[in-house]
Amino acid sequence: MGETELPPSWQQLNTAIHPNQVPQLSPAALAYLGDAVYELHVRTRFLFPPKRSHAYHQQVVAQVRAEAQSSHLQLLLPHLTSVELDAIRRGRNAANGRPRRLDPEVYQQATSFETLIGYLYITDPQRLSELLGLLQFDSTPAL
Repeated sequence: MGETELPPSWQQLNTAIHPNQVPQLSPAALAYLGDAVYELHVRTRFLFPPKRSHAYHQQVVAQVRAEAQSSHLQLLLPHLTSVELDAIRRGRNAANGRPRRLDPEVYQQATSFETLIGYLYITDPQRLSELLGLLQFDSTPAL
């Protein structure tokens, strides 16, 4: 399977929601879904070379934290369509209640990123896979 091909399991998993139902979902619901999908993607990326669970955890946490998601969003922005940019805008406007340690803008961007991931997971998994293939991941675990 190539880096931008969608894993067959994703095609099976996302059949519970029809793309026509997306307008009924809030940006927060899309972000909730996007958070899980993104973490699964990152966990899959760090499976090789095999290592101890703690090392996996450190690498994944470094990539799924808001600061990394904000950076990933900035990297993707030039590649996004107007519909995808609209999903990001909806996610940004829905972001509230951020953790104290975070800059509000970083939290908004991370929520926007998660909203985009959730939106594409439902509406266009192939496009999601294409965009995730553009991301660069640091393989050095956070200390």
